[in-house]
Amino acid sequence: MSAATTRSRTPDRLCAEAVDLARAAAEEVAAPGVVGEHEGLVSEGDRVVTHFFGCHEPGYRGWRWAVTVARASRAKIVTIDEAVLLPGPDAVLAPEWVPWSERLRPGDMGPGDLLPTDAEDLRLEPGFSGEEEPTPGSVVSEELAELAEAEDAEVTEGTPAHLVVAPARGTIAAVAEELGMRRARVLSRYGLHTAADRWEEGFGAKTPMAQAAPASCVSCGFLTPIGGSLGQAFGVCANEFSPADGHVVSLAYGCGGHSEAAVMPKPPQPAPPVIDETRVDPFPLRPSPDSGSVPATEDTSSAELGHS
Repeated sequence: MSAATTRSRTPDRLCAEAVDLARAAAEEVAAPGVVGEHEGLVSEGDRVVTHFFGCHEPGYRGWRWAVTVARASRAKIVTIDEAVLLPGPDAVLAPEWVPWSERLRPGDMGPGDLLPTDAEDLRLEPGFSGEEEPTPGSVVSEELAELAEAEDAEVTEGTPAHLVVAPARGTIAAVAEELGMRRARVLSRYGLHTAADRWEEGFGAKTPMAQAAPASCVSCGFLTPIGGSLGQAFGVCANEFSPADGHVVSLAYGCGGHSEAAVMPKPPQPAPPVIDETRVDPFPLRPSPDSGSVPATEDTSSAELGHS
């Protein structure tokens, strides 16, 4: 270890004793009454020392006023270098800034919001070749265009350039716009894969709803097919009672609203009543003569004694 390194780690005596000078500098920069007690110092180099003072400013818990003082070689006067407010070890800090492109989540956009896409977005690729020069076999190629001009010259007065309105030579962009295919960029293979992974995670075969479904969406009558390569694995649900109504679902997804689910059972019929309450059953007021244990023969001797 060199001597210069050793000196830089040892605080200069005059700079270390300039606590009042450092406090006055901190109070001049800060608001009145927010500079706290002296919390220590650190050597920044030869004859350079930073003094730390507590901060009583609301909202800056754990922050410290840092005042750096220095003196020239062989000088007796200590001067102020800078005074700043710095976070301490236990300071409350704002979260690390994250670019908007990384903070944005699905569903964050609202009415009127604009989401610009990067020119190098991997999810997109040019919708056409991007070259304005048509291919040799195209109907608007240079050779065929010259031939068309020559043919027009035979049936019109002068060349097309001498006409009042000269016919404009077609371009790939113009033809694409005329055919309704004017899209500067379309989904790339990477964009297709990311969309498929996202849809599969939301409405795929591994979701709890699909695991408990009686059948998959591929055999459901409410599935609306979609075009393109994604139509081989996905469709749109059109069942208003399904949790996936209006969403792109995997063909392996399923729910209880499948069109070919089990037929609803008939409502249970009540059991026939044990007692028919629609008619009156006759009940005799007196029991029949032969219903008791006493014989029905009339005994004149017992009748006199009052026995029945």
